[in-house]
Amino acid sequence: MSNTIRFLLLIVGLLCAGLLSLAVGSVTISLQDLWNALTGSSSDNVASMILWQMRIPRALTAVFAGAGLSVAGLLMQTVFRNQLAGPYMLGVSSGAGLGVALVMLIGFGTGTWFGPVVAATIGAGLVMTLVLWLARFCRSSVSLLILGMMIGYLVDSMVSLLIHFGDPTRLQAFVNWGFGSFGRANWSDLRILGTVVLVGLFLTVPALKYLNAILLGESAAQSLGISVRRNRIIALGAASLLAAVVTVYCGPIGFLGLAVPHLARGMFRTANHRILLPASALCGAGLALLAGWVANLPTQGGVLPLNSVTALIGVPVVFWALLKGRGQTDE
Repeated sequence: MSNTIRFLLLIVGLLCAGLLSLAVGSVTISLQDLWNALTGSSSDNVASMILWQMRIPRALTAVFAGAGLSVAGLLMQTVFRNQLAGPYMLGVSSGAGLGVALVMLIGFGTGTWFGPVVAATIGAGLVMTLVLWLARFCRSSVSLLILGMMIGYLVDSMVSLLIHFGDPTRLQAFVNWGFGSFGRANWSDLRILGTVVLVGLFLTVPALKYLNAILLGESAAQSLGISVRRNRIIALGAASLLAAVVTVYCGPIGFLGLAVPHLARGMFRTANHRILLPASALCGAGLALLAGWVANLPTQGGVLPLNSVTALIGVPVVFWALLKGRGQTDE
């Protein structure tokens, strides 16, 4: 099977997932009513309202978030040459969450330009800067990965203190934010989310040669005339930006950034990032749509926590990656 056919399958799967998320839910909308609502010729005001005010924004949020987190996870795994690395494991999303907690729990910077997006970006950037500084003293990527996880735990402990000392009236909103959801972003939020995600994806283009070469080691990349430091900053800056903006509008979505790059590698059987980057974005967008659809299916307890659904998808993939890596090592 050629890569062109694989990409076509991913695009068809993404379209099918989008159609499913728009048509099927607590209220089922027929394909005819769906088409009429999308083209503006519908006489059913209820169906149009459900689509344009709820399902379409939620679906677009899932697409941007899934693509952004998946590419961020791929960048982290490549830069650190560890296929079990991801935004959470290196503390980037935790840093973004700390920034959001400062704004949402104690009202830091409210009423000024210092909003959640800026706070999350600064938090993620500070954590990543600390990880890069510690990388100078680490002899292996495994040590750096463990340090990144410890930083994440440290930042999470700060969030716990903010929860304890923060405004109790704002606590429930932050807890709900922590469960993860694609349904909180409105059309105004989508303009920001979509723009930042597209910028983050665009920033990866100049670093494609570096991403392919760094798999052979920094010395090999430098021998090819690649500026390792500059391209590392570009790649990690893009990953931090993607993880931060998704965390702001959707909460800390787990496992997508860790699992999807493995699915892309398994599907295309290549290490070429010119293929893996778009494949991860498409695969992540489709899986995020499906996870969001499952989370919003009508249940007795209401909407399911999105992180529970993504974990059901991500954990088996991580298990597969661990077992596959062990088998390769044993050989």
